[in-house]
Amino acid sequence: MQNRPTLVVVSRPPATGKTTLARTLAQQLGCPAIIRDETKQGMVMSTPNHQPAGDDPLNIPTLEVFFKTITILLQAGVTLVAEAAFQDRLWRPGLEPLLHLADLRIIQCTTPTPTITERARTDSHRAAHGDQALLADMEAGAYDPEQFKAISLDVPTLVVDTSDGYMPGTAEIQAFLRTPPPSPNPRR
Repeated sequence: MQNRPTLVVVSRPPATGKTTLARTLAQQLGCPAIIRDETKQGMVMSTPNHQPAGDDPLNIPTLEVFFKTITILLQAGVTLVAEAAFQDRLWRPGLEPLLHLADLRIIQCTTPTPTITERARTDSHRAAHGDQALLADMEAGAYDPEQFKAISLDVPTLVVDTSDGYMPGTAEIQAFLRTPPPSPNPRR
C-alpha cells in the first residue's frame, strides 16, 4: 500500500503570518507551497488596469486555479503546503473533496489584531492584497479578525502564534505534520 500525500493547509485572517510560515514549512519539508495570493498576483499581472476590490472579478478564477493546482499535485502523490485565508463557509467545499486524495493537516495562524493592523500598514509585499480596504473596514468596524470562522473539518489542527516567531516552534510544527493519521475505526 502506497502512502498518501499530506496536504498542509495554513490558514487564518489576512496579515497573520500565513504566507511566511507556509514558505518556511515548504522549504523545511522540501515540498511545494501553493500560495493563493501569489496565484492571484500572477493573474493580476496579465490583467491590464486591475484594481483589487471586494467583488474582484479575479477571485473566482483564482479559487478555481488554486484548487485545480492542488488537486493535480495530490493526484500525483505530491505532499504540499497550501496557504490562503480559508474561511469555513467559502473554502470547506473545496477542501472536502481532497480528503480522499491526501491526509489533511490544518495550521491556524494567530496574532493579536494590533499586529495584523501594523503588518497590513507596513509590509510593502502586501500591495496586491487590497490591504487599504482591509484597514478601512477594520477602522470602520466592518471587519473584525476575531470573527474569522476557521475551517471546521474533523482533521488534525494546530494553532500557531506568529506574533514574534512561531509558538510552537517549527520543530514542533514539523512533528505535528509528520504524525501518522489516525487509523479508521475497525468494523465490529
